[in-house]
Amino acid sequence: MFDKELVHSLMVQVREWLIKIKKRSQGLAAAEDFITSEKGEETFDSICMLFMAIGENLKRVDQMTDGSLFEKYPEADWTGAMGFRDVIAHQYFQIDHEEVFSIIQDNLETLLQSVEDAIKDVQ
Repeated sequence: MFDKELVHSLMVQVREWLIKIKKRSQGLAAAEDFITSEKGEETFDSICMLFMAIGENLKRVDQMTDGSLFEKYPEADWTGAMGFRDVIAHQYFQIDHEEVFSIIQDNLETLLQSVEDAIKDVQ
């Protein structure tokens, strides 16, 4: 059995960070918005740091639960979210702004919903 309180706390943090990404990316119309201004670059940097923190927490939760929590919510790309943390941490200067934009557009809502479901599951 795992420490539900700690898992809950880690997942609540993930939810908060996903909501921040959602808010910070609201004004973005295209991937190029990340690279055409200093404000865009700052947004890109802050979003990447949040994705890195999210991936780190998800890795911890996955280890603590032996994968049992995330397997209940297969609609989210948990492996991709955890792996993206490694890409950001180890290949930061090679991160493609189009890929980050695509992740936000295509995966953020599903991940957020799955995180919210997982939080309810461990309360």
